[in-house]
Amino acid sequence: INVSSRTSSSMAGFAEKIKAGPSLGEFLQVNPSGSACETSETAPRASPNTKKKFGNKPKWVTVESPGGENFGRLKTSLRDLKLHTVCEEAKCPNVAECWGGGTATIMLMGDMCTRGCRFCSVKTAKAPPPLDPNEPRNVAEAITKWGLEYVVLTSVDRDDLSDGGSSHFAQTVQNLRSMNPTLLIECLTPDFGGDLHAVEHVAKSGLNVYAHNIETVENLQRYVRDHRAGYRQSLSVLEHAKKSTTGILTKSSIMLGCGETAEEVRQSLKDLLAVGVDVVTLGQYLRPTKKHMAVSEFVAPEVFDQWKLEAEQMGFKYCASGPLVRSSYRAGEFYIQSLLRSQHNTAQHAAHAV
Repeated sequence: INVSSRTSSSMAGFAEKIKAGPSLGEFLQVNPSGSACETSETAPRASPNTKKKFGNKPKWVTVESPGGENFGRLKTSLRDLKLHTVCEEAKCPNVAECWGGGTATIMLMGDMCTRGCRFCSVKTAKAPPPLDPNEPRNVAEAITKWGLEYVVLTSVDRDDLSDGGSSHFAQTVQNLRSMNPTLLIECLTPDFGGDLHAVEHVAKSGLNVYAHNIETVENLQRYVRDHRAGYRQSLSVLEHAKKSTTGILTKSSIMLGCGETAEEVRQSLKDLLAVGVDVVTLGQYLRPTKKHMAVSEFVAPEVFDQWKLEAEQMGFKYCASGPLVRSSYRAGEFYIQSLLRSQHNTAQHAAHAV
């Protein structure tokens, strides 16, 4: 018996049947009920507590395309000075509104982060390029020329540096303060690896608002953030910044739509209050690319309104809460600006009364 001849004949027949059947693409796109299914490229990854899968974004997270005179002017100025903004690097949905109004959040220490959080689109590298020693002065000069009253400075994580870049951060603030004594400065800092001396160095540099984000509830920290970050570590940063100097506000932010429960959000707000945080922001997590963590839920605007009301009733001095709210959202800046000015005026009146 010629086994090989029979095998070849059988294989040839099988191949013909495969050719006549559905393609791989058709197989992936149709399920037994005949409805369309998501392919591996479009299907969201499962996240903790995920119960639903979402397709198109709802209308309340749709924003206008960037443009306008101020947008172009600011973008050109940033490019000329070789400065980076978190607005671009993190694909912030409010870039049109903020840049159109002439404000931006400057990102220090380059555009490459040593961490890889699952929600963030900033580029990562184990060994980013060395710091630009001229950046603290270039940033200070640029911001002074723009004539801003309120500026937000942030940075990538630089775990490759012995102090996490805290000296570089502090020097930028000190330069800004010397060039513009009345400028209100908010610093959204990394955790500096939990180094509280680094935190204190920045807190005492002359800023008005020390911001550091816990990002999500405690239960989702390991899923959402890089393993070197931590919920309790972030709380200790905020607590130490508050204790390091008088007269500053502390601020943090929470993303919703990552798989958290309402009770977990409520507990996070309580934890932030317990370490003296004055201002909190809550916004919708939006997936930057398909490579990033999937959205678990698109939270309705009225739910954000409820969180704002509850947070302020709990004792926060201010809460900015909405689908497109981000840590350095302009509406929040305006409120904090008036709050800081009011505190300054009260202190002056008290000093004159003595």
